[in-house]
Amino acid sequence: MQIVHTIKDLQLALSLIRQAKQAIALVPTMGNLHPGHLQLVTTAQQHADTVVVSLFVNPTQFGANEDLDKYPRTLQADIEKLEAVHTDILFAPNIADIYPHGSEHSTHVHVPGLTDILCGASRPGHFDGVTTIVAKLFNMTRADVALFGEKDFQQLAVIRRMVDDLNIPINIVSVPIVREPSGLAMSSRNGYLSAQQRQLAAAIHPILLTTQQALIDGFSDIDSLRDNAAKSLNDKGFRVDYVHILQRDHLKPATKKDKELVMLIAAYLGSTRLIDNITISLP
Repeated sequence: MQIVHTIKDLQLALSLIRQAKQAIALVPTMGNLHPGHLQLVTTAQQHADTVVVSLFVNPTQFGANEDLDKYPRTLQADIEKLEAVHTDILFAPNIADIYPHGSEHSTHVHVPGLTDILCGASRPGHFDGVTTIVAKLFNMTRADVALFGEKDFQQLAVIRRMVDDLNIPINIVSVPIVREPSGLAMSSRNGYLSAQQRQLAAAIHPILLTTQQALIDGFSDIDSLRDNAAKSLNDKGFRVDYVHILQRDHLKPATKKDKELVMLIAAYLGSTRLIDNITISLP
């Protein structure tokens, strides 16, 4: 695996790959890698000749009271994991290279509408940070395809809208959620949970499954299903941020006529914010 730390070195390496007419896949990450990230890499290998993994803890997507300072930096362990799945290039830049004028004085990319709801409502400015760094990475790599996990379902929708709106010539591929044996969606933030909280966190997935089955079975009172799910979470000790059942493509409130839905949950255990979702196709 080739490891590069500057944009100049990254683009030099990728220019040689383009000269060989090889397709390039990008997997953007903030490090602290788990099997969900590695699934992105192995899926990327099915879509391109060369896989680039970026590792950058992006300050512009963290709010004032969020966990930027304590976000785990595990570069050596991440390198070993990426080598084990035969990653081609690791791009691990420093903040001065990514934001040469400072992150507070940088051009930002804003996707209206989709970023004002769900996690966008709870974390103002978060998605501007996401879209800005992702747009930068797309420009730096000029990759043919980029891969994102479906756990961050809203993020996936926002990035797809950005690519469509800005005519960025890249194919966005989504990869299904990778779960722990308990059903808990894998996340770097799971490391903040105590052993007891980790067991409790696994309760989110059964609530999603129960609601999915109720809708498939014909129960159409979406408000009631959402309220019941929120109550179940609160009763188990979560502090619910939101529970929503929405149209899958546009993330607008679902109606009884809609058939392709997504249920999304965000809830706190202690100070750790967890998100999960499930897609639902109705007959």
